Amino acid sequence: MIHRPQPSPYRPERTILSLGEAFYDEVEAAQFPRTMLRFRNQRWAEAVGLGHLSEEQWLRHFGRFEPMPENLERPLALRYHGHQFRVYNPDIGDGRGFLFAQMRDNAGRLLDLGTKGSGQTPYSRFGDGRLTLKGGIREVLATEMLEALGVETSKSLSLIETGEALERNDEPSPTRSSVLVRLQHSHIRIGTFQRLAYLGEAENMRTLTDYCLEHYYGEDLSPRHCEDPGLDPGDEAIQSPSAGEAGLLRSARNDDGSDAAARLLGHVAKAAARLAASYIVAGFVHGVLNSDNIAITAESFDYGPWRFTPFWDGTFTAAYFDHIGLYAFGRQPEAIHWDVVQLARSLTAIAEPEVLTPALEGFSADFQDALAVAVLDRLGVRRKGVGPDSELLVALETALARKTVEIDRFFFDWRGGRRRGPSPADARYEAEDFAKLSDLIHYYEPAARLDHPYWSDEAPCSMHIDEVEAIWARIDEADDWSLFDTKIEAVRRMGEAMRGRP
Repeated sequence: MIHRPQPSPYRPERTILSLGEAFYDEVEAAQFPRTMLRFRNQRWAEAVGLGHLSEEQWLRHFGRFEPMPENLERPLALRYHGHQFRVYNPDIGDGRGFLFAQMRDNAGRLLDLGTKGSGQTPYSRFGDGRLTLKGGIREVLATEMLEALGVETSKSLSLIETGEALERNDEPSPTRSSVLVRLQHSHIRIGTFQRLAYLGEAENMRTLTDYCLEHYYGEDLSPRHCEDPGLDPGDEAIQSPSAGEAGLLRSARNDDGSDAAARLLGHVAKAAARLAASYIVAGFVHGVLNSDNIAITAESFDYGPWRFTPFWDGTFTAAYFDHIGLYAFGRQPEAIHWDVVQLARSLTAIAEPEVLTPALEGFSADFQDALAVAVLDRLGVRRKGVGPDSELLVALETALARKTVEIDRFFFDWRGGRRRGPSPADARYEAEDFAKLSDLIHYYEPAARLDHPYWSDEAPCSMHIDEVEAIWARIDEADDWSLFDTKIEAVRRMGEAMRGRP
């Protein structure tokens, strides 16, 4: 379910503390020479009750990291491990970021405010804990574009330039620095579970499993739903549990954690299948789909060498160091499924493999179903059924694989199920494959309005690498943010047009 920003009062939380100190380290934010506000996401600030903050207050909280009212008193660097390009790494964790605050939106969802570039932590290793301004700008652009395209993504809430000169090996240095604050449903990762399995901390695994089921997947784990006649309804510890009291509750339910592990894996697998499908339909390549970059909510986040592929090219890669194309455009579903398998392997610390297997076996079918939903949603037509939808998907992929038309252009021209474009004889659509696609889509009913002015534009909004580099060049060379601001406006306008419904 894609959540849209709706105004909400400030509802602070400190739920993460119920997990206990085995899951995080208290840290201090870096002291920056300057704090210059470069991006403020007012829409999502209002959605968590922060829209009223003055610029001075904003800079204090998100540049100097003064604690939020009734919230975490100190930032927390979360502990996790993970596979990085299929190599297990037990020496990672929040190395240049931390969990700064928690709150709820108007739907009651628990949301985290996490940072990137906020300074060194016990997991920084040899890094400086900083973020380049270019990296911060790229993350803002990625999240804005993905949100507009209907991908469940973290939201870039704030970007502040910090006045330091950073040295980097993979880009011209010295370069400008920044600190990013992102808003998302959870910063707990598959790698968080991998760490617990690696250390043999089964009880902490059960505690974390219960925490995720309750706070991210809406399961009520309180014993009042158990049918054990021996429970005392007046027991306060049972009536008002915290995640840290999960052991007591499991004992009361005669549950060793196996059922909870299976349920959590099922939730994550389905959400991960939707994430993979949404990447494909958006034409997005994350670039680094390591298990420490997959949130337990399967919400897309942590953008480094991302790109949007212009064409439907399965071999297109985003990271210059991805020499074998492990995370290429067409291999992303496989990569995400592999990460979910690592979660399953971790959960065998508290559950038998045969209990977990069904969730993994359903991934392929869930992905195909999610792909059909995402394709038809971007086309703006209604589903007809598994058979017709599958035939349409095959025809669409076959036509786009010819690389005669860019992905953004295709979905723009065919929005509503009827091809529009500069000319009826557009050479990009002359192939017989497009004729077959046109025949199939003719029988689909429109499910989206086309009365937004965006659909009358000459060209669709896109976010290709040349555009991103042009935006950065203007900022780097002349401190001119006009292209950046204009692109954000254009992306949000596109998002408004795509959300239109009759």
